[in-house]
Amino acid sequence: MAAETCRSFITENPDLSDHGQAAANAQRRLRRYTRYRFDVRIELSVFRDGQTVTCWGRTSELGQDGIGATLSGELQTGEVVSLEFPIPTPPHLMKVRAVVRYSQGLRCGFEFLVVTDEQRVMLRQVCVVLSNAS
Repeated sequence: MAAETCRSFITENPDLSDHGQAAANAQRRLRRYTRYRFDVRIELSVFRDGQTVTCWGRTSELGQDGIGATLSGELQTGEVVSLEFPIPTPPHLMKVRAVVRYSQGLRCGFEFLVVTDEQRVMLRQVCVVLSNAS
């Protein structure tokens, strides 16, 4: 299934160079969990230079261990952020800390950090809902 997801990603993004396609392939293989299309508004905050900076954006994909989004501001790889986004299952809002794993302009990928057992169950349920929707 991961190979199928990767093929569809590359097919949907024909402007990727051969190197970009190879990198996308490698990234998909390294993921522990499948990512699902997920388009909702996301808000995040990061503590930087002695102050809290807040920005917003739209998510593009969600997995049990992370989320991808395009944001209104740039982040640096390795920064720790607080994320808040709606989910289609109760309690209908996810608040979680995450680390920026990649940042390409305004596109970022986040890996969830400390996830409670309750949040882990909620993420699993959301992924089931998203997998049935596609």
